[in-house]
Amino acid sequence: MLPPSRRSFLKSASIAGAAVALPALQYSRVYGANSRLRIASVGTGGKGWSDLNGVAASPEVDVVGLCNIDSSKAHLGQAAEKYSAARTYADWRKLLDESKDIDGVMVSTPDFMHAPISLAAMQLGKHVFCQKPLTHTVFEARQMQLAAKKYKSVTQMCNQIQSHSAYRTAVNIVHTGLIGKVKEVHSWQSGSPSWPRHIPRPAGSDPVPASVDWDLWQGVAAERPYKAGMYHAFQWRGWQDYGTGQLGDFGCHILDPVFKSLKLGSPKKLTAQAPGLFPETWTDWATVHYTFPGTEYTVGDDLSVTWYDGVGVRPPREKLAGIPEGYKLPGAGSVLIGEKGTLVIPHVAMPKVFPEASFPADKVPVVEGVDHYTQWADACRGVGETTSHFDYAGPLTETVLLGTIGIRFPEQELEWNGEKMEITNFPQGQAYITKPYRKGWEPTWIA
Repeated sequence: MLPPSRRSFLKSASIAGAAVALPALQYSRVYGANSRLRIASVGTGGKGWSDLNGVAASPEVDVVGLCNIDSSKAHLGQAAEKYSAARTYADWRKLLDESKDIDGVMVSTPDFMHAPISLAAMQLGKHVFCQKPLTHTVFEARQMQLAAKKYKSVTQMCNQIQSHSAYRTAVNIVHTGLIGKVKEVHSWQSGSPSWPRHIPRPAGSDPVPASVDWDLWQGVAAERPYKAGMYHAFQWRGWQDYGTGQLGDFGCHILDPVFKSLKLGSPKKLTAQAPGLFPETWTDWATVHYTFPGTEYTVGDDLSVTWYDGVGVRPPREKLAGIPEGYKLPGAGSVLIGEKGTLVIPHVAMPKVFPEASFPADKVPVVEGVDHYTQWADACRGVGETTSHFDYAGPLTETVLLGTIGIRFPEQELEWNGEKMEITNFPQGQAYITKPYRKGWEPTWIA
């Protein structure tokens, strides 16, 4: 059987608002009445595999649908073997077309397919758990917020370290006033990306593996020839059509405790430094300077937050007031410089407060972690709430993706009006707030 076309999917799933047996919100209410949560996962290899197992660990969850464009053992095969009662699909549209018994949809695909799948699921009244970054464009991030609100979906972005004791402890340090109000922030990722970057598109094509549906993999993106080891299953992160580079890949993790603790909203402006982009891949390194409106946890009217990425790149030591010379910065993390102390938040390690004499580790309250995956599963069943719901994850993702626009235009200040979703001073940048979609694959937007 051929995969359903976008036209037939819209017709049968009624996403465009045609005749519907039950409106989306009624579907949601019916599903919420069940004592067990029935989920489907779109993307079952790599992070999709760990995400699926994380949510399925809840004793109240049944896995009823699995979808992957790659039927091999490492992708759909292993999931189908473990969750043998679930239906399997190559095409997410067909899964949603047959989704009346599905309460929640997990989306663990490459970045560029997060929003199209998640929006379609929410428009059918499904709850959604989506990998970070939430979307591929700023416009899509705003759409995800609107859809979650309109369709009353329980949502969670998978920046799972938010729920780790280390990040929760860091947020508590700021909220309890331990370091005073924050004056400035420096965040970084200094590792070496293992995906293509700063290279041209490879010439020619390779045979598509029998297990892979290359047309379905390309989804909403423009068609291009298959090249082994260049896109599927991991290297897509380095390509502008599919991924969001180092900032997009790590920003929703590393900037999360900064956003959460300081209660940041939209930035006012930003400026980036970066080498010139190749036409299709992201850069080797970048620095992005954001200016945010001040909050109750910051000093003054404005707050400076600077992001650094690149192999071995860390903030200049002279900018890190309160950090002793002998202290080695972690490979990734954030420094929050406060009125009374300086907080170091390593990426996935317990925070440290300087000066140590004033803030010994045994005097800093530790906040226990929670399970990010079962938190969503429980919330879908009406037990508790999620902490990285799309009202929070959307603005965080918007900020990260604004930085990727800045990287396209080094040294150009971009002034941002978050309410209007507009770069007000530079039309060339505004053009990247959204993107073109492959004909026949256009998402249905929320007004």
